[in-house]
Amino acid sequence: MELDDALGLIAEVPDFPEPGVLFRDLSPLFADAGAFKAVTDALAGTLDAGVEALAGVEARGFLLAAAVGYARGLGVVLIRKPGKLPQVAGRVDYALEYGTATVELPAGVVKPGRRIAVLDDVLATGGTVAATGKLLEDAGAVVDSVSVVLELAALGGRQVLGDRKVHALRTC
Repeated sequence: MELDDALGLIAEVPDFPEPGVLFRDLSPLFADAGAFKAVTDALAGTLDAGVEALAGVEARGFLLAAAVGYARGLGVVLIRKPGKLPQVAGRVDYALEYGTATVELPAGVVKPGRRIAVLDDVLATGGTVAATGKLLEDAGAVVDSVSVVLELAALGGRQVLGDRKVHALRTC
């Protein structure tokens, strides 16, 4: 399947999770083997040669990071929601488009100096990715880049990330 056809499977759901929010649902893309492969291959192609591991943000980022990690022979650091980890290296609270959230880093999984690329499904306000970057850097990692399937440019997430390299397969 071509990448554009795969990205065309992303569903738009109005007023979810609250009125006024247009949610982008990647579930149809994940459910289609050809689409999932096209997106995985495209994301794998965004990574620099020096990347040593990937960070996937719960929950859709887990799917993407695991698939790309397998394709590129890289390990995956799982960035979790609170209360899911027995040992926590750090936690960061941040603002979302429609509320607040927290992410946590498992203890003992990030080696200082390791170059890590962050993978997630959607870059909206940038809060989730910025919080993930802070967790990784506080643990001594170097955040190499950010790769997402979809960037919602009007929400300004790229600007929140400063000078980080950002790769989006589609921007709208």
